[in-house]
Amino acid sequence: MPRFDKTRLPSRHVTEGPEKAPMRAMMLGTGLAPEDLDKPLIGIATTWSESSPCNMPLHDQAQFVKTGVREAGGTPFEFTSASVTDGIANGHRGMKASLVSRELVAESIELVVRGHCYDAIVGLAGCDKTLPGVMMAMVRLNVPSVFLYGGSLLPGHLDGRQVGVVDVFEGVGSYTGGKIGRDELQRLEVAACPTIGACPGQYTASTMAAVSEAMGIALPGSGFVPAVDAKRGAIAASCGRTVMDLIARNIRPRDIVTRKSLENAAAIVAASGGSTNSALHLPAIANEAGIKFDLADVVDVFRRTPYLADMKPTGRYMAIDLYRIGGVPVLIKALLDGGYLHGDCLTVTGKTLAENHADVVVPSGQDILRPAKNPFSPSGGVVGLKGSLAPEGAICKVAHLKRRALTGPARIFESEEDCLAAVLRRDYKAGEVLVIRYEGPRGGPGMREMLATTSAIYGQGMGEDVALVTDGRFSGGTRGLCVGHLGPEAAVGGPIALLKNGDMIAIDADAGTIDLLVPSAELEERRRTWQPRTTLHPTGALWRYAQTVGNAAGGAVVHPGATAEKVSYADS
Repeated sequence: MPRFDKTRLPSRHVTEGPEKAPMRAMMLGTGLAPEDLDKPLIGIATTWSESSPCNMPLHDQAQFVKTGVREAGGTPFEFTSASVTDGIANGHRGMKASLVSRELVAESIELVVRGHCYDAIVGLAGCDKTLPGVMMAMVRLNVPSVFLYGGSLLPGHLDGRQVGVVDVFEGVGSYTGGKIGRDELQRLEVAACPTIGACPGQYTASTMAAVSEAMGIALPGSGFVPAVDAKRGAIAASCGRTVMDLIARNIRPRDIVTRKSLENAAAIVAASGGSTNSALHLPAIANEAGIKFDLADVVDVFRRTPYLADMKPTGRYMAIDLYRIGGVPVLIKALLDGGYLHGDCLTVTGKTLAENHADVVVPSGQDILRPAKNPFSPSGGVVGLKGSLAPEGAICKVAHLKRRALTGPARIFESEEDCLAAVLRRDYKAGEVLVIRYEGPRGGPGMREMLATTSAIYGQGMGEDVALVTDGRFSGGTRGLCVGHLGPEAAVGGPIALLKNGDMIAIDADAGTIDLLVPSAELEERRRTWQPRTTLHPTGALWRYAQTVGNAAGGAVVHPGATAEKVSYADS
C-alpha cells in the first residue's frame, strides 16, 4: 500500500479522475512530470519580499524546504504573500497597515491553499505580523503544517557595542534631545543592519519565533539560528521532510495547538521579556483553533511565570547570544525543569515537548539565562493591568523597568503623529501621563504601534520619568512605563475617550492596575456629550478591517474562528 492515500487528501479534487484533466494540464505547464501529481501537493508559503531585510532570506530557504519535500515523496509549490515591515512603517500613517497585514497574510495563504487544494503547508515568515499570520493560516486550514522563522540579522557593531534598528529609533530621540549630533546618528543608521534577517533583539519577530517552538509547530532549535547561518539550509530541508511525515501520521495543527500549548507559548514570552504584541497574536491563533484564550488568559500565565532571559530591549543580550548557548531549547528546558511548562504537549516531531528537550542542558558559566529557581523576577517580563481606565484590560512590559508606578496628569493626543511631534520638540514634562487615543483596532483603524514615540522619549533620557498609555499598541522594541491595548478603545466610547487634559491617572504595574481618578458622575456627564469620530479611511482595506475587527483583548480578530466552523478545509 502506498505511504500516501491520495483519495483521502485535499489534492484529490485537482488530480484524481478523468474530469481533473484540465487542472492537471495547468500544473504540468509548470514543468512537472505526470507522476509528480500522484504525490501529495505541498504549499510552501513564504512572505518573501525585497522591501526589507526581514523577509529577504525566505525565498532561498524555501528552495531547501522544497528539496526536503521531494526527498520525502511530495511535490512542492512555492507561493508568496504580501508583507509589511514595521521598522519601515513605524512613526507615520503607514503603521496603520501593519496589524491589518496579519489578516492579509493569513487570508492569502488560506485562499491559495483552498483554491489549489494543497495537502500540507510549510510556512516561512520573517517579520512581526508575518509570523502570526502564517501560524493563523496553518491552524485555520488544519492541514499538516510546519512553521519556519527566517532568522534574525546579525547585530551591528558601533564603538564596541551591539546595535540594531531599535537603537536607531532611540538615536532619533538622543539627537532631538541634543545628546548626539547628526553625524553620530548617521553612523548608527549605517551600522544597525549589516545583514539580511529580522530585528536581532527579543522584539516581536524573535518573540513569535520562540512561541513557534514552545507551541510545538516549529522544529526544536530552528528559531534563533541567524538568517545568514549556513545551518539554515539543513533546517529548512528538515522542515520539508517533517511535513511529509506529518501527512503520513495525520498529525494536524489543531492536534498541536491546544489550550496547554498556548499556555506554553505565553510562558516563553514571559520568561524572555518578549513583545507585548504576543498578547494580540496568541488569542488570534487560539481563535483559529476554536479555543478561548484572550488577554486575561495570557496575562494569567505571565503572572505565574518567572523572568529568566536577559534580552534586549530591556536586557543586555541579542537573539544571537541566546543562540550561542543553545537557543530557544535551553529556555524551554529551564522552564520545564522549573515546572512552568506542560511537557506532555504534542509537537511537529511527533514527540512531546518534554521528549524533544530531554537531553538539553542549560549551560552554566553564562549570565544570559538564569535557572527557574533564581529568576530576575518571580513573574514575567510582561504584565497585565486592569482598572477604571481599562475595564477590558491593558498590557505593559516591565522587564528591568525601574519605575513601575506613576500617578500624574493626563496629556491628551488624538493621534500618534501629534504626540511624536510634541516629544520631538520636547513639549512635555516629567511626571505626565501621555495619552494617545483613537489608535485602537477600529479607531486607527489598524492599532498602530508607537515605537517612534516611545524610543524618542527613551533617547531623550525621559523613559523613566513619564508614562505613555494608548488604545494602540507597542513594538517589541518598546521600553519604559508604556501601557497599551487599553480596552474598550476610544472609538467605541471606552473610558480613554472621556479623558481630558489634567485628569489624574494612576498606574501601578506591580498591582496590575490602571485607574482614572475622576468622579463617576463627571464621567457620566462626559459620556452623554461624547460623539464617535468620523473615520479618515471610508474606503479600501482599512475601512473593511474596521467593519469587522474585534477588540484587542480578544486578539483583534476579524472572523468567528473555528467555533463557527462546520467542517475544516482539511476534511472537506
